[in-house]
Amino acid sequence: MLIAMAGLPGTGKTAIAEAIGARLLRPVVSVDPIESAILRAGIDADQPTGLAAYLVAETLAEIVLGAGHGAIVDAVNAVDPAREQWVSLAARSGQTLKFIEVICSDVAVHRNRLEARQRNLPRLSEPTWHAVEQSLDEYAAWSGPSGAVERLTLDSVEPLDVLVERAVEFLGRPTSS
Repeated sequence: MLIAMAGLPGTGKTAIAEAIGARLLRPVVSVDPIESAILRAGIDADQPTGLAAYLVAETLAEIVLGAGHGAIVDAVNAVDPAREQWVSLAARSGQTLKFIEVICSDVAVHRNRLEARQRNLPRLSEPTWHAVEQSLDEYAAWSGPSGAVERLTLDSVEPLDVLVERAVEFLGRPTSS
């Protein structure tokens, strides 16, 4: 199975993805560390490093899926082209795809998490709260083929262990046809 995380920066996607990965023994392919590595390699930040990171993540996930393992992709996946990338990968790989969207309904908690996080990703700038607020306008509604893929929405104001249990239950349910 291919699991694709989605949600704004600072909502808790990575923490949830890593906990699910540890629980299900599945690797997590995370876009932000890949982009950090691209920038560390000397690629100019004015180049489409975000797109490159998504493409590298897709390639890594495809290799893992091809080896017969499941994978979790940790990325914002805010727009249809990003989401459709995982739909296409799942189809090419003959894998089931499920999305887990992470929101944070408490604006103050979300902002505090974003402003307090220290991810140690060299050369990758952390988004400001203002940038996250602006990206709300760009966060696309779920439509097209990705809108038909099963999706669980988790609100990260709940405890991590509760969210992980809910996600594992969702992932274990048979896919509806």
